[in-house]
Amino acid sequence: MRSGSGQAGKVRIIGGKWRGKKIPIVGNQIRPTPDRVRETMFNWLNMALPKSRCLDLFAGTGALGLEALSRGAQWVTFVESDLHSAHALRTVSHEMYGEQCMVKHIPALQFLKQSPTEPFDIIFLDPPYASDLLEQSLSVLLTGGWCHAGSILLFEHAKETVLSVDPPWEKSKQQVAGEVSYGLITHIEELK
Repeated sequence: MRSGSGQAGKVRIIGGKWRGKKIPIVGNQIRPTPDRVRETMFNWLNMALPKSRCLDLFAGTGALGLEALSRGAQWVTFVESDLHSAHALRTVSHEMYGEQCMVKHIPALQFLKQSPTEPFDIIFLDPPYASDLLEQSLSVLLTGGWCHAGSILLFEHAKETVLSVDPPWEKSKQQVAGEVSYGLITHIEELK
């Protein structure tokens, strides 16, 4: 959720229990996911979201993970490398969800070097646009045990970026809104 020009203000939860709740934008280089993009993403997730375990890997404001919790996710782990953003997210998430989430202040790829206690059902990937972190994350998520067959990844990148995926990943949706390309990738079982 980073890699734009610094912004001041708030982003709001657009659906579920906390609809309308405003989240502060704190930290440098934060680029919150636009409301229209989040609405489409969460429409795609409608049936998969209730009781899911989610990972918001480049959390920024935490808007994607907080939206997931508002709409019925059971758990979200937020990972954010910016200290100020992680602190603000810890405060907001504790106020809203208490025991349903955890905020980790650590770079995403360093976090992924750990072993997960169990795979995640839904993973949000919105790394800085001017990086190769999206491709690196896809590789580590697969080999590190962070996903299971059926796990869903929602991604964002600059619209001029081309993201190709190989099995067991399958890109099932992709759209463009302004300068953002976003979509859905599913972990499918390899054909035998």
